[in-house]
Amino acid sequence: MTLTIGVDVGGTKVAGGVVDENGTIVATTRRDTPADDVARTRDTIVEVAAELAAGHPAVAVGIGAAGWIDASRSTVLFAPNIAWRDEPLRDYVSDKVGLPVIVENDGNAAAWAEFRHGAAHDAEDSMVMFTIGTGVGGAIVLGGELVRGTNGIAAELGHMGLVPGGHKCGCGRLGCIEQYASGNALVRFARAGARQEPQRAERLLGLAGGDPDRINGPMVTAAARDGDAVSREAFAQIGSWLGMGLADMVQVLDPQVLVVGGGVVDAGELLMGPARESYQESLAQRGRWPVADLRVAKLGNSAGMVGAADLARRR
Repeated sequence: MTLTIGVDVGGTKVAGGVVDENGTIVATTRRDTPADDVARTRDTIVEVAAELAAGHPAVAVGIGAAGWIDASRSTVLFAPNIAWRDEPLRDYVSDKVGLPVIVENDGNAAAWAEFRHGAAHDAEDSMVMFTIGTGVGGAIVLGGELVRGTNGIAAELGHMGLVPGGHKCGCGRLGCIEQYASGNALVRFARAGARQEPQRAERLLGLAGGDPDRINGPMVTAAARDGDAVSREAFAQIGSWLGMGLADMVQVLDPQVLVVGGGVVDAGELLMGPARESYQESLAQRGRWPVADLRVAKLGNSAGMVGAADLARRR
């Protein structure tokens, strides 16, 4: 069975795994990311890949990196959390490790894993994935292939305009879905609710020591599970906005499957219940026809390395 190596590079860790053709991880290793040092970061990736290659007969390496990757899947054009600017990562790692290498956006890599081996494994044609974390990421599969765009940076779903004149986004636009359906949005809604109606946020404020400015995402999730009204409403708000964004994807692309992943999905039905309701309501006029099935991602933190490894196998 052919083995490949997947390396998931984030702002805090470089995690690598040897992956077989079924998407099973047979060995792993990891290092801290020296994110402010370009040379040390790429050498850390080399260390991870070389360690795994030394113990297993891998034939290629896939790297999932948080950033914009060029169309040839070789150069990191820009990475927001790592000091990469026009970094020729593919050739550097390939020369050091002695194996073919591909570089892919980390969101694309994770989505590809869900398409091949996870929540959408039974979809042969198409999938759209939203990743709900601190921000909102995304990926699109059409015709059984990732949609990368002319310049390699397609599917920035978190920066679709959702609310005209809305909250300013880090990308410079106003009203992006990231400002309404992300972990940051969850905290913003919860803090506002706690300030406006503290009597309905007793559990949440208790966790925050009575200070709304100290509220964070895990507190909102914990309080919501305990029945805190403001926390549950915060989840309802981001779920509603997410459902609208999902419906927009169906109107444009008509995919087989929609997948929602990312850390905020750990809240389960607190998020997915309102998201499903909003999704269905937004597509009520399409009730006569089938629409994409809405599912939760299955592979968790391993998705990036599994997807990168599988893309390396298909290079």
